[in-house]
Amino acid sequence: MERESFEDEEVAEMMNDVFVSIKVDKEERPDVDKVYMRMARALTGAGGWPLNIVMTPDKKPFFAATYIPKESSGGRTGLKDLTKNIDNLWKNEKNRLLSKADNIIDSIKEKSGSSRRGIDLSVLDDAYSNLKNNFDWENHGFGNAPKFPTPHNLLFLLKFWQRTGEEQALEMVEKTLEAMRKGGIYDHLGYGFHRYSTDPHWKLPHFEKMLYDQSMLVIAYYMAYDASGKKIFRDIAEETIEYVVRELKADSEGFYSSEDADAGGIEGGYYIWSEDEIDEALDEPEIFKYVFDIKKEGNYREESTGKNTGKNVLYIDEDLEDAAKQFGKDKEAVEEVLEEMKKTLFEKRMSRDSPGKDEKILTDWNSLMIAGLALASRILDDEEIHEEAENTLEFILDKLEKEGQLYHRYIEGEVRIEGMLDDYAFLIWALLEMYENNRKEGYMKKAEDLTEKMIAKFYDEGEGGFYFSFSEELPINKKESHDGSYPSGNSVALLTLVKLSSITSDDRYKDKAKEMIRSFGRNIRSSPGNHTMFLYSIESFINEYGEASLKNIQ
Repeated sequence: MERESFEDEEVAEMMNDVFVSIKVDKEERPDVDKVYMRMARALTGAGGWPLNIVMTPDKKPFFAATYIPKESSGGRTGLKDLTKNIDNLWKNEKNRLLSKADNIIDSIKEKSGSSRRGIDLSVLDDAYSNLKNNFDWENHGFGNAPKFPTPHNLLFLLKFWQRTGEEQALEMVEKTLEAMRKGGIYDHLGYGFHRYSTDPHWKLPHFEKMLYDQSMLVIAYYMAYDASGKKIFRDIAEETIEYVVRELKADSEGFYSSEDADAGGIEGGYYIWSEDEIDEALDEPEIFKYVFDIKKEGNYREESTGKNTGKNVLYIDEDLEDAAKQFGKDKEAVEEVLEEMKKTLFEKRMSRDSPGKDEKILTDWNSLMIAGLALASRILDDEEIHEEAENTLEFILDKLEKEGQLYHRYIEGEVRIEGMLDDYAFLIWALLEMYENNRKEGYMKKAEDLTEKMIAKFYDEGEGGFYFSFSEELPINKKESHDGSYPSGNSVALLTLVKLSSITSDDRYKDKAKEMIRSFGRNIRSSPGNHTMFLYSIESFINEYGEASLKNIQ
């Protein structure tokens, strides 16, 4: 839409005649995104991005849509005609639009009533059954396509397995992590994970790389390594950290938000290869082409059109033992040859136009990365990884906390946007993980201080749970318990309260954790599979206080 319409002078002139046009970065203002996404679903029954909202001057929406083409065609209204239509309605039927906007706000407020209800172990069993029923036993992972990593699902399954001994829970985790490691969703040359797979096999990615995915997958791979002892999980986690430090670390010590999918104007252009390029780069390319399914016609289809591009995504298509038999080598020799070839291709790839980076440094996403680094350093007893976590944490505390106020975004020296629930909850989690590494009292004191501020700023003392933000700019404020691309703030806030209760033996934190479990009980019972990080935190509560502890939360 940006290329088609917003940068088109004709469309821009039309829009500016009719609207006050505002473009919002949803990562800078997740509070705006969450509120209006909810309203879009109320208006249309669906959501998604790009999200287009038309609202009244007092910020109440009466129209919502995702992608809108520039011109009308095939019964679909284009942005030019839509702008004319809304202009006409606003001039001639304004009261009807205002009434529609009021009704949307009222309906959302009615649905935001109490969700208090006690829960018991059956909710955890239901979530496990939900995940098992949704598991792709052929290709692994959950659902069909597009297929997302959803590492919080894997963290819950690991906790569930640890408590129950249910072997299929661990099996789902291991198979998913192994399938992602082989697939094109993993960058086999430069490491790190792409955003999602456009097919059910993990082979064909949407090429964007997000910091939060790397963070949560580092945690999932290391926890799976800790549970299973499988070296491959440790190796992938270490490689992911290597990617983050090499490509996303800013000079200032924080981490950038993401790398773009496009490079040189081509979706995935940095990552895909023709067979001729492989042949030219490698001395003996046949074994590489066999293992990575390199085809003359290409194995990669363009995401938007489905057309074959003549290029190849790298994914492991053949077992290395089969490759060893095929080429008369032992498995270790195949591994060594492939590693050298990957290094050669990586060096070759470095000469290409590289993907752009989103250079926002966000408190919440950096805090997830700190938590992952801290966990990794503890499991491996690795001082270098711990130092990386410590440097990033000190940067966040130094640059993004001013006069007792936590802020959300830093870029090129500018700090803006007051912190929201995720900023507080995720940073507290990072501080507690760091405290478990070295028992620095300063980290514990800061975690407790931020917890008190988080409760004071966002906690709903009447119904329990935390609001995402309190903003006079928005027509409603929102509490969210379900997980999205990464864990919800309430899920992590519960985890931090459990950790604080365990470390300090202060019953105030335990009582607040119990209140939170009760406050979202109805939401969790209605869709346990969408609350896996919250249930991970409940499993942590059970691990600390026993299964009987849930009986008192009614």
